Amino acid sequence: MTLLFLAHGDSAKSKSWEFRIGTLDKKHISIQAPPNSNSLNYNYKGFVSFVLLAICDANYKFIWIDVGDYGSNNDGGIWANSSFGQSLESGTADVPPPKLLPGTENRIPCALVGDEAFPLKSYLMRPYPRKSLNDSRRIFNYRNIK
Repeated sequence: MTLLFLAHGDSAKSKSWEFRIGTLDKKHISIQAPPNSNSLNYNYKGFVSFVLLAICDANYKFIWIDVGDYGSNNDGGIWANSSFGQSLESGTADVPPPKLLPGTENRIPCALVGDEAFPLKSYLMRPYPRKSLNDSRRIFNYRNIK
């Protein structure tokens, strides 16, 4: 692969984005507690919020957002109930088809990259959980976020 990068003037980072749909994450947006609100608005950090779930591309542009879930909901649950998450799960999302891995005959699906709070799926990569890290998994996690 290194010779391929040198021959084309590419970097490992640019090659890794050939197989990414984007990077998925969520952010808690702090709000004033609505009148008569319940505990669903309180997140694990202890403040009242709603959740912004977003996918960004290699140029840091938002390519999809979902706003408004309760702050108490977890990443995986918010993702599973989102329109894009459901369309990926059902196979109806408009995403690039699998591509040939350079130098092989193997087709690799394009995937999102998320943190360990999201479920591992054929279309969603995540790091190995911290509690099960060995050296090779730690290196994978490090390279996966670059």
